Amino acid sequence: MSSQHKVYIPDTAKDNQYILAEIQLSQAFYAAFPDELSCYQQLSQQFFRLTEQAGLRNVHFIANDKLPVVRFHTEAFCFQTTDQILFFYNPAYHEAQNSYFDGQYRSRKISLLCLATGSDIRAEAAQFHRSVRQVLQDFKALLPLADVPVKIRDHQHLSYDLFAKAKGCNNSYGYKLRSLAARYLARDTVLPAEHHAMTYAAVTLPLNRQLKQRLQPQQQGDYRQLYQSLQQLLVDVTAPLELNRLAFIADGTTPLVRSSLLEKSRRSKELHMLNFDLTSPRPQLSSHWQAEHLVESAHLLIVAGQDDMAELGYGRFMNRVEQSMKQLAQQLGLDPTSTDLVIRFHQHISYQL
Repeated sequence: MSSQHKVYIPDTAKDNQYILAEIQLSQAFYAAFPDELSCYQQLSQQFFRLTEQAGLRNVHFIANDKLPVVRFHTEAFCFQTTDQILFFYNPAYHEAQNSYFDGQYRSRKISLLCLATGSDIRAEAAQFHRSVRQVLQDFKALLPLADVPVKIRDHQHLSYDLFAKAKGCNNSYGYKLRSLAARYLARDTVLPAEHHAMTYAAVTLPLNRQLKQRLQPQQQGDYRQLYQSLQQLLVDVTAPLELNRLAFIADGTTPLVRSSLLEKSRRSKELHMLNFDLTSPRPQLSSHWQAEHLVESAHLLIVAGQDDMAELGYGRFMNRVEQSMKQLAQQLGLDPTSTDLVIRFHQHISYQL
């Protein structure tokens, strides 16, 4: 029973954690400052002063209504698109303190982004959360209006190649993958009773030349057969394992997962907000692709529900995810020595400060 609740992840896996606080801005809020530029400059200086005192070494002040997206990378860089501001970094090495705003643009919200740094992200996650929460409480006390709502989102990712062993990585570590609330409580960090949690696995499947030729050898300009085959295969390999909250995204957008209790599904040119009912046992499939548009990779998402949450953690859930993805890879004929099939285990919590 204990082994069922442990998943063995290669020691080449990458951790990252970031906490995003969002503050909605009203006309009354802006009225407390001479102009937008003064507002952003004063608040960013206060935020950086507090984070400096707390020893937070990678922080960003954002007031341009773009969604921060954070990923692990060996090099540190940031770039912006119409909808997103993307941060790539290695927690072990990279530090930053930057602000992103335009004094001529009135943002609907301020986003305060704190990236975890250090060499042992998971072990220090509770301490990082406490430090950031204290900074946000102090920052909230400095705002010109009382009782401004501040929403906190704590994101933690564990990313690894399913084929790491085939590429020479023979060492692994057993994880129970406990819920964030349980992990934090064990380290004397209590989350508010009114918090929301979301756990899911995201797999990036490259649509390489061999895969396209196998699933759709002739029809050019219409990729319906390719997408339908992959979508059906995802359903077929997960159904026997009772993994029934799924998404197949191959429309060029970045999928984001939320609970149906909190947010509605919506889509922009770049982002696709998906929601799932975590309490319902019925199968849920969110599928989005365009027959005439070929993308470089497809996103396969498997979302954990309340029935997947055990007292020991999400190890059993991830074992089933891995089993299903290995079956998918085998049926697609993927070469494990030359293909990266990256699994990202997501854990999120959110609450109002």
